Amino acid sequence: MNQKLLKLENLLRFHTVCRQLHSLGQRRTLAQWRRVFSSAYPVRPAPQHTGSWQTDLLFGAALSQYRLLVTKKEVRPRKSQLSSTKSKKEVEVWIGMTVEELARAMEKDIDFIYEALLNTTMDIDSLEADSHLDEVWIKEVIKKAGMKLKWSKLKQDKVRENKDAVRRPQADPALLTPRSPVVTIMGHVDHGKTTLLDKLRKTQVAAMEAGGITQHIGAFLVSLPSGEKITFLDTPGHAAFSAMRARGAQVTDIIILVVAADDGVMKQTVESIQHAKDAQVPIVLAINKCDKAEADPEKVKKELLAYDVVCEDYGGDVQAVHVSALTGDNLMALAEATITLAEILELKADPTGPVEGTVIESFTDKGRGPVTTAIIQRGTLRKGSILVAGKSWAKVRLMFDENGKSVNEAYPSMPVGIIGWKDLPSAGDEILEVESEARAHEVVDWRKYEQEQEKNKEALKTIEEKRKEHQEAHRKDREKYGNLHWKERSFIKYQERKEQKLLRPKEKVERDSNMLPIIIKGDVDGSVETILNIMDTYDASHECELELVHFGVGDISENDVNLAEAFHGVIYGFNVNAGKVIQESAAKKGVKIKLHKIIYRLVEDLQEELSSRLPCTVEEHTVGEASILATFSITEGKKKVPVAGCRVQKGQLEKQKKFKLIRNGDIIWKGSLTSLKHHKDDVSVIKTGMDCGLSLDEEMIEFKVGDRIVCYEENEVLAKTSWDPGF
Repeated sequence: MNQKLLKLENLLRFHTVCRQLHSLGQRRTLAQWRRVFSSAYPVRPAPQHTGSWQTDLLFGAALSQYRLLVTKKEVRPRKSQLSSTKSKKEVEVWIGMTVEELARAMEKDIDFIYEALLNTTMDIDSLEADSHLDEVWIKEVIKKAGMKLKWSKLKQDKVRENKDAVRRPQADPALLTPRSPVVTIMGHVDHGKTTLLDKLRKTQVAAMEAGGITQHIGAFLVSLPSGEKITFLDTPGHAAFSAMRARGAQVTDIIILVVAADDGVMKQTVESIQHAKDAQVPIVLAINKCDKAEADPEKVKKELLAYDVVCEDYGGDVQAVHVSALTGDNLMALAEATITLAEILELKADPTGPVEGTVIESFTDKGRGPVTTAIIQRGTLRKGSILVAGKSWAKVRLMFDENGKSVNEAYPSMPVGIIGWKDLPSAGDEILEVESEARAHEVVDWRKYEQEQEKNKEALKTIEEKRKEHQEAHRKDREKYGNLHWKERSFIKYQERKEQKLLRPKEKVERDSNMLPIIIKGDVDGSVETILNIMDTYDASHECELELVHFGVGDISENDVNLAEAFHGVIYGFNVNAGKVIQESAAKKGVKIKLHKIIYRLVEDLQEELSSRLPCTVEEHTVGEASILATFSITEGKKKVPVAGCRVQKGQLEKQKKFKLIRNGDIIWKGSLTSLKHHKDDVSVIKTGMDCGLSLDEEMIEFKVGDRIVCYEENEVLAKTSWDPGF
């Protein structure tokens, strides 16, 4: 249509030109005739000209109407197209969507998102395809794209139904039956707790323990002559296991606080009192070692007043029993005091329905796999029951008591060992019985999913904090460079980048290697304490930082390996073992396990490990020396090169080695040679007594007669820690 209009316009222009030429010719002819025949034949203007002008007007009007019609016909579809583009595209978005997800929703590439955020306060350099975007940035991108956003609700498949297992509601009081009290023995190390239990249950537990110190929580059921039963939890008393004591206090009904009459209140005694108060558990005071001549029970009672433990003698409600665990004096009186307090508390439980309990101790046995010691708090546990604890589950294959004897069922307040766990639960985890293996899988999967969601929330929180930091830094930069010309701003930023270069890989390794995290495991508490005392003498933190990540008593476990992997540390074991599975796991994770049976060998090994973390020192070894006898210069191309004529005094000069120029005892140059000649021949080695000519890699250095040229090589030597433990 446009081509037809163009042709028509061209024809009209051609017609107009022809008319104008024709009229011009007529006017000239008429002028001539008017001059010749002016007197006889007066001439009038030709009427054709007026007609042609009117014809042109007619053609112009027609052309204008035609152009208007054609333009209207062509504009109509354009208007409809514009109206369609004005209706903005709607993009469905949601909180926390990634860059890639936003680009996909907008049907754009990822570069479009980057370009949209280019001139904002967002740090584009830290933005990845899987980076989560805040609401403000999502709105900004949609706005710049000229689109319309629509917030989508969470899809149903993203919101999982809670499949966790929980404790049952409280039972009907009519269904409750009396149960045995769960009693925890607490107190300071060596105050006689295990000996006290040994007398009560008439077993030689203390004789079987390494060094006579309890290494794990033990749970035992003790039957008294009166027929009453008491479940005892024996918790370690030394400082390293305060967390284990806390777990013992949380599942117990009564605490027997053991204090030595000759020693009084100690640090772990105070911690035990605090655990009892936190768990709101009543206390029975057992003042031990009353058979000793230096025993002073009254002093102990007075010291306890400062910690709000008021005995009956002083008007309080705490029963105090003077005992001797060694001789067995008054042990029955202590048991009766415990039973009396239990009767006052009216301890009852529901022995029916699904089992509820608590993991007291968990470990891996070579022949039986994961094993837990648990206290049953509700229901009756039987073989074949399906249990969940933490993120592990079990089908009970075997149950045994404190003596290792197999039992068929475990009722409330009874301690029992459970075999059949798929994974090892943690001490303190809640045990719940479920109806089937499928249900157990469902519960464990839900708990793992919940843990993953918590990690994601923490990750998003960290991302948000980083974003705010970058935003604040960007704002400060804008304030700093806002009034500068772009050339000045670019130059200053270049200088800053030059000064603040990223660490090279080698430098980063050196920085990370300047710290040694270690884990100490010993056979008994005394051994660990001795090693820690030796570590206290470490005084070379300026060379390498020594960080104690964890220490404990017992064989090296998978948890120790995981901890060492997390901190990039080394595990030191003294008189302990590391199973084949543990060693294989450590090898896969790149964790060093070093076992020793002599303590000073362990310390020597630690010194070597510290030394290996130190940067190597560079030592110079002289290869040869020469003295300068004459100086001259040679012409190479258009420049003159200074040359020194030398004689080797000792050793030899090797061209590939490093050299230094010494004048009056001062080093004025270090570097390499550009040439080494004997007479006119290029050589690589000049030996003692030979003359040579040499030039340096720096032309600005001037030689003087009497200067010395030293050929040397640099050797890296392993550094040694300055820490001296004193033996």
